[in-house]
Amino acid sequence: MTTTETQAKLKQLWEGFHWLFFVDVQGLIICLRRFEMELAASNFHQAEVELRTATKLMLASGAAMELAGSCFSKEEYENQILPTMKPPQVQSENFSGLMSWDHALLIKILKRLSPVFQDLPVELHIQHSQFVNAYVTLSNAHTAVCTRFGGDEKGSLRCNKSTAVSKLKIFAQNRLKLINSNRKITNS
Repeated sequence: MTTTETQAKLKQLWEGFHWLFFVDVQGLIICLRRFEMELAASNFHQAEVELRTATKLMLASGAAMELAGSCFSKEEYENQILPTMKPPQVQSENFSGLMSWDHALLIKILKRLSPVFQDLPVELHIQHSQFVNAYVTLSNAHTAVCTRFGGDEKGSLRCNKSTAVSKLKIFAQNRLKLINSNRKITNS
């Protein structure tokens, strides 16, 4: 395989795993909206089904992150993937997944559900705990990928004032507060 073919294959893998991640995020949006609707109707069994499905999608998102990070060496990432996320390949100086509409919508839904998660019926406590654990797994996977590619040593594409990993940890704690204010992410 030529260098150009190898580079194209690596880029295709990176993009493919990110598309999987975005599909999972879109599935989460659907499940959490349905969860909210079923909970409002006091249909706790169906609300649990939606939260269980959201939990599986959260775990799948973490797996997509892990797979994306497992395909490349640090050098391949720096030389072939990272340049595709900077100008002139993208129009933003501070490119981030935070810019996607589906991520923004997911965060909006989580903010709306935050008080709901704090006052769930007892029938949903176990599934909620699994949902929270799945988020921690996703967050740890994202941090591990970032660390693998040097994000614990340098700034992110979005911010050069602190390391990418430290920014991810702040984001993770803030997201975790939305779904469970009593828990902190300690392992990553």
